[in-house]
Amino acid sequence: MISRLKERTARVGLFGVGFDTYWSQFTELKGTLLGFHAELNRQIAANGVEVIDFGMVDSNALAFKVVESIKSARLDVLFCNMLTYATSSIVAPILRDSGIPLVLVALQPRARMDYSQANIQQQLENDNICSVPEFTSVAIRFGKPVQDVIIGCLYDDEEAASEIARWCDIAKVLHDLKGARFGLMGHVLESMYDMHVDPVTVTSVFGVHVPLLEIDDVLQIYRAVSEKDIQVRMDLILEIFDTPDPESDPLTMKLTDEDLYQSAKASIALERFVKEYNLTGLAYYYNGLPESERQLLVSSFIVGNSILNAQGFPMCGEFDLKTCIAMFIMDRLDIGGSFAEFHPFDFVEDFIFVGHDGPHHIAIADGRPVLRSLRKYHGKPGNGASVEFKIKEGPITMLGMTQDFNGNLKFIVGEGFSKAGPIPPTGNTNTRGFFEPNTKSFIKRWVMAGPTHHYALGVGHHADTIEKIAKVFGIECDVIR
Repeated sequence: MISRLKERTARVGLFGVGFDTYWSQFTELKGTLLGFHAELNRQIAANGVEVIDFGMVDSNALAFKVVESIKSARLDVLFCNMLTYATSSIVAPILRDSGIPLVLVALQPRARMDYSQANIQQQLENDNICSVPEFTSVAIRFGKPVQDVIIGCLYDDEEAASEIARWCDIAKVLHDLKGARFGLMGHVLESMYDMHVDPVTVTSVFGVHVPLLEIDDVLQIYRAVSEKDIQVRMDLILEIFDTPDPESDPLTMKLTDEDLYQSAKASIALERFVKEYNLTGLAYYYNGLPESERQLLVSSFIVGNSILNAQGFPMCGEFDLKTCIAMFIMDRLDIGGSFAEFHPFDFVEDFIFVGHDGPHHIAIADGRPVLRSLRKYHGKPGNGASVEFKIKEGPITMLGMTQDFNGNLKFIVGEGFSKAGPIPPTGNTNTRGFFEPNTKSFIKRWVMAGPTHHYALGVGHHADTIEKIAKVFGIECDVIR
C-alpha cells in the first residue's frame, strides 16, 4: 500500500583499460576484451543504475581526453574494468582529476586457464589482476586511494556480483545526497547535548543543504487541508495499521476517532510540506503552548512521519539531524532506517529492546503495524496516536552518527539479530535485539565508542557497506564487533 515516491537510481561510469601495444601484436585481443567489457556493462546495469560507458582507455593521451567526459557526466561511482595489463599512466589522469569514487574490477573470464592449450593471448585475456597493484600503488602515491577492488570471475560468480551490487547501492546513496535538503524545524529538546550539530559541518561533509524551517510553514498548509482529503487519508491509515484494544499499559487506549482525524490531517500537511519545500528529510522538535494549535499539530506528526519514511523521506524527531541522515543512508540502501534507541535489557534471554516513541520505517515492519492512542507522550508535551511495531526477524544493522572531540563526524555501526517474541504494548516501536558474543558486552562496547543515544535501525547485515560509504566521505567508522 505504500511505495517509494522516488525510485532509487544512480549514474555509474565504466571504462576498460588495456595496453595499446598489444593490439598490433595480437589482432583479435582487443575485440575479445571489448566483448568481456560489454558483459560487465550488462551486469552493472542489471542493478537498476544508468551506466555511462567510456569504452576502452589504452593510452595516457586517450586518458586525458576521457577524463574530461567523465568529469562532465555527473557520475556517482566510477568502475575501472581491468581487462588486461595496462600501465598506470592510463589511470593516473582519471585518478587525479575525476573526483569520483573509483572501484577497480578485476574479473577473469575464465576460472582458470586451459593449461593444455595455454598461450600468451589466453594469458592476456585473463590478466585482469596483473596491473591492479600498479594502479593501487599510484593511487596511494597520489593521495587518492581507490575505494575498492573487486576480484573474481566474470561469469557465474555470486560473490563478485554481490560486490558490484553493493557499489551500485552505494552509488544510489551518493546520487540522492547530491543537492539533498534535510530540513531543521524547531529546536533541540532541552538539555540533549548529544543532539547538537553544526549544519555547516553536515553540508561540508555530505554536500547537502539544511534549510531552517518554522512550524508555521506546516501550520499554514495544515489549515488548508480539506475534509474530503482527510477522509481519504483516514481510510488509508486504517488499511495500513491495526488498531487493537489496550492491553497492560494504562496510558494506552484504542485509537480514538479524534486521534485518527488529527493524524490524517497532519499526515497530508506533512506530505505537502515536504513537496512544497523540496525536502529530502526533516528533523524537528517543538513544544508549543499547551492545548495550542501548534502543539496539536506537532503531536500528530508520528503517523505521517512513518508513512513518509516508507516512501523514502526520513522524518526524525528530537531535532536529530545526524540520525536523519543515517536513516536516509539506510533507506537508499533499501534496508529501512527506523529512528531508534536502546530500551530495557532482558538479562534472562540475553537481548535488549531497540526502538523509540517516534517515527519509524514501516516498510520493514514485521506484519501490520499498530496504532494506539496515548493519553500522554512520555517526556514530551501532548498526546495522540502513536505507532507500535517490531521489525522483521533476522539480521539487523544499527548506524549511529556522532562527533568526536574535534567536531568531526563519525559513524558507529553494529550488527545483531531481531528475534520473535512479545514486545511491550506501549504504542512505541520495540524489537528484540540480540548481539554477540552477548548483548551486555556488545552494548558496553557500543556506548564506549561515544555514540549519541539515537541511531538508524535497518534489516540485514551491512556494516561492510556502511564502512565503504564512510570511506567515500572521509569519515571515521567504528564497527563494533
